[in-house]
Amino acid sequence: MTDRLPHRRTRPRGSRPVDLAIADVRLTPVLVADPPLLNTQGVHQPYTPRLIVEVVTADGVTGVGETYGDTKYLELARPFAAQLAGHPVSDLNGLVTLADRIAVDGSRVETAVDVGGLRGAQTADKLRLSVVSAFEVACLDALGRSLGLPVHALLGGKVRDAVEYSAYLFYKWAAHPEGAPAGTDEWGAALDPAGVVEQARRLTERHGFTSYKLKGGVFPPDEEIAAVRALAEAFPGRPLRLDPNGAWSVETSLRVAGELGDVLEYLEDPALGTPAMAEVAAGTGVPLATNMCVTTFAEIEEAFTRGAVQVVLCDHHYWGGLRSTQQLAAVCRAFGVGVSMHSNTHLGISLAAMTHVAATVPGLHHACDSHYPWQSEDVLTERIVFEGGRVAVSDAPGLGVELDRERLAVLHGRWLEGDGALRDRDDAAAMRRADPGWVTPAMPRW
Repeated sequence: MTDRLPHRRTRPRGSRPVDLAIADVRLTPVLVADPPLLNTQGVHQPYTPRLIVEVVTADGVTGVGETYGDTKYLELARPFAAQLAGHPVSDLNGLVTLADRIAVDGSRVETAVDVGGLRGAQTADKLRLSVVSAFEVACLDALGRSLGLPVHALLGGKVRDAVEYSAYLFYKWAAHPEGAPAGTDEWGAALDPAGVVEQARRLTERHGFTSYKLKGGVFPPDEEIAAVRALAEAFPGRPLRLDPNGAWSVETSLRVAGELGDVLEYLEDPALGTPAMAEVAAGTGVPLATNMCVTTFAEIEEAFTRGAVQVVLCDHHYWGGLRSTQQLAAVCRAFGVGVSMHSNTHLGISLAAMTHVAATVPGLHHACDSHYPWQSEDVLTERIVFEGGRVAVSDAPGLGVELDRERLAVLHGRWLEGDGALRDRDDAAAMRRADPGWVTPAMPRW
């Protein structure tokens, strides 16, 4: 069942206004249909877990947030939520302080690549920040609704009225393996250059995208070079990116950069880790982007001073929220490093949050990533729309979105009643349904 804290109306100490104090917190884990998208770790499962967070103020205003829904996040979110009764929604700095008090079970923290986000090494601190991010967004939403202000105004004001997103292309199967739960998928297979180009055409026709990113690391590099070349021919002059998630050696990365240097906007995480990325950067003029070797402030110094990356793909889910994203963008600007946005499988709440913070970041010169077009299900009353590859920045109070409670209940019911193994994203396990002998490849893969 949805977790709910007892209602509490007592006035906090000091001058905190009662109407802005948190009275209720609701945590609703859901399973959302996901197509069989391929990456170097395996394939997406039929359903992906997400966690919907609601904070309710003492005067009944509700704010919403969203983050990863795997068990390790939920197990941390529950004790964190239990501390929030009486906490002002405006005290965003205090959220991190409260999270630091919660112990993280070391057995549930992976030290290798986190397949849920393909985001590099995961630590207890990163796990906490991924949970805090959803609560920060929910508090900002509630605060904005209470004050009649959009979230971007609470973040200092927007510098653009719409945020550009790229078409996120994937190699994919036509359907999930036989015996897997039935998920919705109307896209068909994309396993060669022609399939990738057709996928890009459909995304462009539906959403108006004008830049394209291909998730690589799936097939040998020459096949993925051919796919990018086919995209360049089909969409001449359009920005193209390729992301093999650290699957290549330094030598392979340099070869691919050499062969595609005339068409790539940037090459994302071709090799694994800052030292390898620095070697690649030193040997090519193609800009390198990352969401794997720079995922915390502590990782910035080495990457920037070694010239390992030229674009950081931020993600408010694991940087700790929208304000931390702004801080990251400011550091990038100081070092002359570009910034854009990474995307994990997400719903409309996260897309709204991404759009609000992106609207406040100066110098956002690269289209942001988004999985949203791949998600056939959502928890909002109205889906967010891309027009000309852009999402308009809402000026409505808070995030400007509304929960569809009936739909939320359906997706939560799936989480309650479905296969418990699907509550933790595991791309390798999903791949073993089709190939029982599948082993997560050692890196570098090529």
